[in-house]
Amino acid sequence: MSDLLTIRDLRTYYHTGGRTVRSVDGVSFSIADGETFGLVGESGCGKSTVCRSILRLTPEKITDLSGEILFRGQNILTMSSQELRKIRGKEIGMIFQEPMTTLNPVLKLKTQIYEQFLDSNMKEDEKYARSVEMFKRVGIPFPEKRLEEYIHEFSGGMRQRAMIATILAAQPKLLLADEPTTALDVTIQAQILYLINTMKKSLGMSMILVTHDMGVASPMCDRIAVMYAGRIVELAKSSVLFTTPAHPYTAGLLSCLPQNKKKDDRLEVIEGAPPNLAEELTGCTFAPRCKYAQEVCFREEPGLEELESGHFCRCHFHYAAAQAEREGGGQ
Repeated sequence: MSDLLTIRDLRTYYHTGGRTVRSVDGVSFSIADGETFGLVGESGCGKSTVCRSILRLTPEKITDLSGEILFRGQNILTMSSQELRKIRGKEIGMIFQEPMTTLNPVLKLKTQIYEQFLDSNMKEDEKYARSVEMFKRVGIPFPEKRLEEYIHEFSGGMRQRAMIATILAAQPKLLLADEPTTALDVTIQAQILYLINTMKKSLGMSMILVTHDMGVASPMCDRIAVMYAGRIVELAKSSVLFTTPAHPYTAGLLSCLPQNKKKDDRLEVIEGAPPNLAEELTGCTFAPRCKYAQEVCFREEPGLEELESGHFCRCHFHYAAAQAEREGGGQ
């Protein structure tokens, strides 16, 4: 499989209130055709900013974007507004967290889905047929009637379905799904995830799935990057990440999953809080919360090393080695 998207040393810095917030600080990865790539981590670690940077949806007046975002070999960061318009929403679509703030509450859904066809040569009846088809495919009943309604007339799950239909009407090659099941109950969440995965396969898309829930990422993603404080701290195939986590932060996230516990076991927590990204950080950003941290961790920032083929980790003492040392009676 060839790479559809390649990101190299992406840095997204916000300048606000006399401070510089390093929201994304040197992120690199690639996505192959047809691949689902997961970005996981706590709130504020930079996951959503990566997606917004890909489409250049960050506020320009306060944002510094640097690095490379290559989509089919073209650098999005150097594109003109006209060139970007041909890609944004057409070749690359994005599902946002909240439909009520994404879709326009004063426009009928038919009007909004038609916006996906502005630069196409589709006739009016073709636009209508495509819109009805998309509503049917995402499971919205009576699509002809519901296209004439407004987003506030839909329930939570149906709002998400309507947004997915609107985004996918243009049949993008890359889908950015930013916490697509936020505020939905567990049953509806499962339905939406199944729907997105089915649509992805039928349309032959690649996808970046942003989530804080490792349980959601596991069955959906081919590879997963774990982010912390604006950086990728571990990247591996999903099966490898869940069976042999190398970074203490990844191991901590997995230990918090209820399905990994016996009935009477207490859920573990990762003590402390993520660092302030507006402050100058020294050494490993996870060191203040890491039970395996040593003096060098607070002094020197570790690089992202390849432990084995396709498995990368940013840690001086990766989790497996630290655990073995502890169990063996080492320091």
